[in-house]
Amino acid sequence: MEKDIRLAIAPIGWTNDDMPELGGEIPFEQCISEMALAGFEGSEVGNKYPRDPEKLNKALKLRGLTICNAWFSSFLTTKPLAEVEKDFIKQCDFLYAVGARIIGAAEQGNSIQGKPLPIFDAKPRFTDEEWKRLTEGLNHLGTIAKKKGMQLVYHHHMGTGVQTTEEIDRLMEMTDPELVGLLYDTGHLVFSGEDHLAVLHKYLKRIKHVHLKNVRFEVMEKAKKEKWSFLQAVRNGVFTVPGDGGLDFVPVFDALKSGGYKGWWVVEAEQDPAKANPLEYALIARRYIKEKAGI
Repeated sequence: MEKDIRLAIAPIGWTNDDMPELGGEIPFEQCISEMALAGFEGSEVGNKYPRDPEKLNKALKLRGLTICNAWFSSFLTTKPLAEVEKDFIKQCDFLYAVGARIIGAAEQGNSIQGKPLPIFDAKPRFTDEEWKRLTEGLNHLGTIAKKKGMQLVYHHHMGTGVQTTEEIDRLMEMTDPELVGLLYDTGHLVFSGEDHLAVLHKYLKRIKHVHLKNVRFEVMEKAKKEKWSFLQAVRNGVFTVPGDGGLDFVPVFDALKSGGYKGWWVVEAEQDPAKANPLEYALIARRYIKEKAGI
């Protein structure tokens, strides 16, 4: 019988999708080899990963890895649904071919996560009409995913229109639980100033994918005070892995395990690999999860 909880790590600690210069020199093969070496069995998809499923599957199989999810940028509030649907189907087909059954979407309409704007002050806020377009669009995409035997999960994210607890509540209320799950990300909730455990307990049954990301509180406070952009905060080390940083993950692990969560836990902490050696931090995270969660 397959384990209820499987461990993966995201390539963003090796090479950053939003800032390709971070880890730009690290080849794809080194990234996945070090994931396997650190004891993980899954990976998300990074910008250096081959888009040919056959090539990617071969490289992963050699190392005992599988793909568990990939980021999908939805533009449901700013682009026609037909255009978003076309891109979504393409991503679903690719992910299915490399073994993933989860597809994680984050609405990028008016997002500032990649812009040089203060992360809190300039954050977008959706109108009622945009909320309608977003949630109806997500239900539509969720139906497409479900027909393919996949699960759409929504990734709340700093600098976007779905960041706060209130916004997550609204998204959850306006979407069909059968079609839209939640991607629960500890780091984005804590950075936003939310009660990450309250969100976890409230939506336990809808959480279908988990990102384990720690926060360095002193960097977070500086980011707020000095009005940094999201990428400025990342570059300065606001995020790190479980086992480092200020957050105790034991209550998170305990709630997920006792709540019957089935699926992937993904260590996902974007850092500058020149400052935080990716293999070293992958090993820190793996040891911590084994010690604190027994996995």
